[in-house]
Amino acid sequence: MPSEELVTHAVILAGGRGTRFWPRSRTRTPKQLLNIVGKETMLEQTVARLRPLIPAERIWTVTNAGQAAAVRKQVPAATRKRVLIEPKGLNTAVAIGLAAIHARHVAHGDALLAVLPADHYIAQPEEYRKIVAAALDVALARGLLVVLGIPPTRPETGFGYIERMGEPITAKGLPVFAVKRFTEKPALPFAVEYVASGKYHWNAGMFFWRISTFLENLKSFLPKTHAALEDLAKLIGTRSYGTKLRAMYQKLQNISVDYAVLEPATRTAGPPRVFVIPAEVGWSDIGSWAAVYDLLAKKTGENVLAGKGHALDAEGNFLWAPSKFVAAIGIRDLVVVETPDALLVCPRDRAQDVAQIVKHLEQQKLTKLL
Repeated sequence: MPSEELVTHAVILAGGRGTRFWPRSRTRTPKQLLNIVGKETMLEQTVARLRPLIPAERIWTVTNAGQAAAVRKQVPAATRKRVLIEPKGLNTAVAIGLAAIHARHVAHGDALLAVLPADHYIAQPEEYRKIVAAALDVALARGLLVVLGIPPTRPETGFGYIERMGEPITAKGLPVFAVKRFTEKPALPFAVEYVASGKYHWNAGMFFWRISTFLENLKSFLPKTHAALEDLAKLIGTRSYGTKLRAMYQKLQNISVDYAVLEPATRTAGPPRVFVIPAEVGWSDIGSWAAVYDLLAKKTGENVLAGKGHALDAEGNFLWAPSKFVAAIGIRDLVVVETPDALLVCPRDRAQDVAQIVKHLEQQKLTKLL
């Protein structure tokens, strides 16, 4: 690896809605701002995992206007100055680009960038930091884009997959593989095949690269977005910045960084430009209440109860009702979540469908429940 040194900035993407966690997750207090697992919120856990590697003043959080105040309350004082507010959500390519030009402005030049979701769970933070340090070491080489890949434990159809190729190189004693291709949410037969091959990893949305490398790739594959961001960069710190930002967001493409940069980069001729580091760190995207149950249940069939209550002849239930005593009799594998104004009851294996309830509330304009 090269001997050049660059400071590292982190970008935490914290603008999601977390609709599968209704009724706890709401527009202004979504999943990432809640203590879904543990006493700290998901955002607080994400920041805490980074702090031994990256100082608070170099941690950026990208969110929206409705959530910005809550975000600022949850991050360290030095990080509050680094909260970036998007006029509207345009997926990850633009959000990362916005953070990249701001980090470059503060760094007065190039820097390393670690891009991370705000709402994922990591059971082994020390091992995670070792892998992040290795990813940053690889990213220091010019022109390289690095992703973390989660070794799959089941044929999951709800995640994207990363296919690796060739023999690994090493960084800080860890294997690093060139990426052959990215595959989005495959059908079950393909997912079974991917897991059996041993060559695929889940894409957890954690990326590492130089700011210059990312912007160069953005220029190649999404030139209009790159040009708009560079124009905006000239106005950082001026009175014209806000007006330009709002106007820019009305015109830019809504696209993920995976589609915009990573996938085309793997198809570009020449030496590999995208690399993956396997990361066995006890990861979960905590995509639903069922996933929370899976994390908290210590044995099969256990009832997980948040609050006071008693279960009689009941198995495999997730009961979250801190303000009421819950009596569960003869029920199996249910999710029950109570808030002052709403109650969710569903089978655990239908927990993904909670987002459909949110769509119904939107259609009925029941905004007080959103």
